[in-house]
Amino acid sequence: MPTPGTSALVVTLPSAAVLLETAAAVDPGLVRPGLPPHVTALYPFLPADRLTEQTDAAIRQLATSFPATEVQLTDLVTAPGFVAAAAPALQPLADAVCDHWPEAPPYSGRFGAHPPAHLTIALGGTDDQRAKVAERARAALPITARAETLHLVVLTEQGWQLRLSAPLGTPAR
Repeated sequence: MPTPGTSALVVTLPSAAVLLETAAAVDPGLVRPGLPPHVTALYPFLPADRLTEQTDAAIRQLATSFPATEVQLTDLVTAPGFVAAAAPALQPLADAVCDHWPEAPPYSGRFGAHPPAHLTIALGGTDDQRAKVAERARAALPITARAETLHLVVLTEQGWQLRLSAPLGTPAR
């Protein structure tokens, strides 16, 4: 479980909310509270006490290198303790973010330097719960979602808080 001070870079996909709703209908505990549907570019990112104006500027600059894009969520990914929708359209952005901050390996290195970009639908639960979620999520696919912004979020005692939004493809000021 993440602790306060943990940060992440994510791309929200609000139109994919139906996928999280399918998981919450099975068990609300399968959905991480406080974040809308999103594809994680890098988690954990830098600790909150290491985030600076230079970090913010680097995030903004990197975001300008990638256009806003349509994300096709068509394939379901299941693994022990996990149901997700693959988001290959965001792989180049996620890879660039990971390459820019090698001192913050994604998922603490558990899945390599460039884990597949995905939208997590359910995390944890029983095999039966995840099977129900997968069945319901599969019925909701395909979903087309628009990726427009790279967000920096930080976990606080009150939950995940937005620190920075960097529009994709928009020159930094």
